[in-house]
Amino acid sequence: MHRAILSFSCILAFAGPAAADLLDEARFGVMKHNICVQDCNNADKEDGPNINGELVFKSPDFLSIIWSPRPYVMGSGNTAGKTSFGAVGLVWNWNFADNWTLEAGEGYAIHDGTLENPFSQGDPRGDAFTEENVLLGSRDLFRTSFALNYSFNERWGGQVMYEHLSHGQIIGSGRNQGLDNLGVRVIYAFGD
Repeated sequence: MHRAILSFSCILAFAGPAAADLLDEARFGVMKHNICVQDCNNADKEDGPNINGELVFKSPDFLSIIWSPRPYVMGSGNTAGKTSFGAVGLVWNWNFADNWTLEAGEGYAIHDGTLENPFSQGDPRGDAFTEENVLLGSRDLFRTSFALNYSFNERWGGQVMYEHLSHGQIIGSGRNQGLDNLGVRVIYAFGD
């Protein structure tokens, strides 16, 4: 995961002005990992906050048919060595007041977390394992996100964001405990 983020950063650095023409925003922050939202049976199983970074690109013209979402690529690394992930997708923004926007996103994520319990049913080690690990069931997950954004000025902003990762029995099978993360991020807008 860390190598992928570093490689992507190097590509952007060497791309120079061409990358600046494509990029709209860079975001960086910290997320509380695996919070309780609705079903708290799986919450707080994994420790450590996630360090989260994201690049948001300008919306290409062909996406105007679906309200001009902006493509993104992101990575989230868990500081305790638990589930880290990377994702790509689209985000939509709606201005609702001066300097305030609501944002919704949908994407595809790949993670390095636990898929299934490695111990057979009845093995006492299995209960201890499931108490400490979220069983995601598939390497492929959907990433759904919601955020409240505030612009401090033309370049800088802040964001409170919630994200949910799950395969929903659509792009995977088996266990589907999912992850819910909540956090804050700083936004840097590249501008024209």
